Amino acid sequence: MWIAVDAMGGDTPLTIPVEGAVRAINDFDLNVALVGQETAIRQELQKYSYDPSKIKIIHCDEYVRMEESPAVALRQKKNSSIRVAIDKHKAGEVDAVVSAGHTGASMATAKMVLKSLKGIDRPAIIAVMPSSKGNFVLLDVGANTDCKPHYLLEFALMGEAYSQGILHNPNPRVGLLNNGEEEGKGNYLAKETYNLLKESTLNFVGNIEGKAMFKGEADVVVCDGFVGNVTLKVAEGTFDLIKTFLQEEITKSFLAKISYLGMKPIFKALKERADYKEIGGAPLLGVNGTVIICHGSSSATAIRNAVKHAHDCATVGLNDMIAKLLNANQQLIEKAINLPQS
Repeated sequence: MWIAVDAMGGDTPLTIPVEGAVRAINDFDLNVALVGQETAIRQELQKYSYDPSKIKIIHCDEYVRMEESPAVALRQKKNSSIRVAIDKHKAGEVDAVVSAGHTGASMATAKMVLKSLKGIDRPAIIAVMPSSKGNFVLLDVGANTDCKPHYLLEFALMGEAYSQGILHNPNPRVGLLNNGEEEGKGNYLAKETYNLLKESTLNFVGNIEGKAMFKGEADVVVCDGFVGNVTLKVAEGTFDLIKTFLQEEITKSFLAKISYLGMKPIFKALKERADYKEIGGAPLLGVNGTVIICHGSSSATAIRNAVKHAHDCATVGLNDMIAKLLNANQQLIEKAINLPQS
């Protein structure tokens, strides 16, 4: 199995993706195809030791800059690193793609080249987040800001498949992110989605408030992409703020520094449970392939873990699991498509 890494993507092209790829090879014994400018990649690889049989380079001349329009990139940059990586995935030459490049361009290219799975109207980005009882998944976190009720039903089904296949929850609890727990809460989208989820084959536990997510009251939390993206960014910002506060307090006195040494294993465990870098990236579910989208500011650790994440998603046959759940709920989805719009 080969995982393609967009070597030109992210805020630090080449440097971070190449280091992350090499670490994935060395730590997990995976095969990685680096996609980008071959001469520059080979020069960067000289810094590291690795099994050369585990890595190959797919050359291309272009990449999508962060400030560029996804639509323009699709039309004018057909030899960009993200386009070439996804084209190779479509052709079966690689089994998954990881990119920290332009998120919009990555999503648009994946949807155009790979197409959606049969029965999926809108692919969704999923985020794995920590709670007091383990990890849960939140979706959509940015692919679809304007949604219809049947989109959220499809998101829930994809989230269940991911929770079963990757997080090993045999019967994941599915909650609808809302501004209250009671049935009947929320706007038109929330109310109609609630009714659909209640009729589905899912283990639906009802509405869930933002604070309840982190108490582990659901394994899959569903919302539209606007709400999900805001929720994700607030959670990440809060974690970063807590880290900053701790660092500031530790440096204030000698006693605090000594205390930190005793607490260091606890802080390390906290980081491993709560830091998004430990997951690496967010899968784009619902496309006919495996694509992991990373932060533009991803570290080498995040890229390393995203490569492992991509490997795991491809290995378990996640798309086959999604297809089975869609088939089991097909009549309900068809009913939902015909709902009147608000």
